[in-house]
Amino acid sequence: MVRSVKNPKKAKRNKKDSKKGGGSSSSSSIPSMPTKVWQPGVDKLEEGEELECDLSAYNSLHAFHIGWPCLSFDIVRDSLGLLRTEFPHTVYFVAGTQAEKASWNTIGIFKVSNISGKRRNLVPNKATDGDSDMDADSSDSDEESEDEEHGGSLTPVLQLRKVSHEGCVNRIRAMMQNPYICASWSDTGHVQIWDFSSHLNALAESEAEVTQRDSSVFNQPPLVKFGGHKDEGYAIDWSPRVTGRLVSGDCKNCIHLWEPTSDATWNVGATPFVGHAASVEDLQWSPTEDEVFASCSVDRSIAIWDIRLGKSPAISFKAHNADVNVISWNRLASVMLASGSDDGTFSIRDLRLLSQNQEEDKSVVAHFEYHKYPITSIEWSPHEASSLAVSSSDNQLTIWDLSLEKDEEEEAEFRAKTKEQVNAPTDLPPQLLFVHQGQKDLKELHWHSQIPGMLVSTAADGFNILMPSNIQSTLPSEGGA
Repeated sequence: MVRSVKNPKKAKRNKKDSKKGGGSSSSSSIPSMPTKVWQPGVDKLEEGEELECDLSAYNSLHAFHIGWPCLSFDIVRDSLGLLRTEFPHTVYFVAGTQAEKASWNTIGIFKVSNISGKRRNLVPNKATDGDSDMDADSSDSDEESEDEEHGGSLTPVLQLRKVSHEGCVNRIRAMMQNPYICASWSDTGHVQIWDFSSHLNALAESEAEVTQRDSSVFNQPPLVKFGGHKDEGYAIDWSPRVTGRLVSGDCKNCIHLWEPTSDATWNVGATPFVGHAASVEDLQWSPTEDEVFASCSVDRSIAIWDIRLGKSPAISFKAHNADVNVISWNRLASVMLASGSDDGTFSIRDLRLLSQNQEEDKSVVAHFEYHKYPITSIEWSPHEASSLAVSSSDNQLTIWDLSLEKDEEEEAEFRAKTKEQVNAPTDLPPQLLFVHQGQKDLKELHWHSQIPGMLVSTAADGFNILMPSNIQSTLPSEGGA
């Protein structure tokens, strides 16, 4: 169980490009040394070496912060288009702070516009031994002009509105059907539902950047403030199928079901769903069944519930050898459930193969031990059924494609085209597609459902927006931008 940022210091903008993202290491004193892949937790930096971000690995990479660190955030669905591939991009978020004093906490409703980027080739068009430096300079110039053409200025514009929140925000989620409605879990033990429509409308109509100092705090009452949980919690999820239906779980093992009675009122079940022996860490509604949801717990188990069958789980099983921190239900392949544990492992299960008999349980179709520290977030891609992203306390965000297999011929061809030795570790899982670094104490990540290939992550030192260049869905078509 790894969640809260204790006594956080106010986030500061990192003005250095070094140690920001990437996965490459080079010596600043010997610039002619070949680029080398650096493995977190395995390799050590020698004297005179420093990490540098390889920007060629990204179609887009931007960092920003809204003041205090945010343990949780959510991407707000907008009306700008369902599948957007052309730069510049605009995105909307809600996020909850972890301030030093309880009275300083807010929910931030914000818009980031003018997110620039570029289309990149996975393999250089041409490279020769004699003019590599010249080619690099020319490439940089071409990329800058391409940014100006497709992305405008390289600086994104942040617009922010703040609503006062009692206590730190453990988790926040926006409703899919009505994205201006958000639910927040507070460390005071209250679950609250908010209507942020006025703030989102104001952001949509404004183009002016708002600084931290200029952003006033609104004292807005929530639509609902529920105090029926016996402890604080982190687990909460809106149903993707039934508008307004919600579940919330606490650190005392209780789960409450919320049923909407109108657009602004809910009936919260007084009798909780109980099936775990310890804290409920995460909740996920089924993408295909209205009455079914999943939960995971510190008791190392995952449970599947059907609200028509009473207050006990339909099936429960041991999922990991340590606390199960997070789960994600695949919305493109609804039989697949991913889970991440406190021991750094994550697993993929085929729910059709579940069995109450642990010795006969053959539901685990993939299990990874790449991360060595607790998994803090896991989420399936909304555009690729075989892809998912994982964040860990080892300060890595990793992207995986379960359909990938090791291909020796393809690797040899790639080396020949680039005319250089690819110093990649030989023991990495072939399904590991991308490693993003540079953030400290990563907490949560989300894919943008309307911008293929875009990921957003939050950490103790702020947010990153990234679009890796080797995710094919991020590349516009030949006729596009």
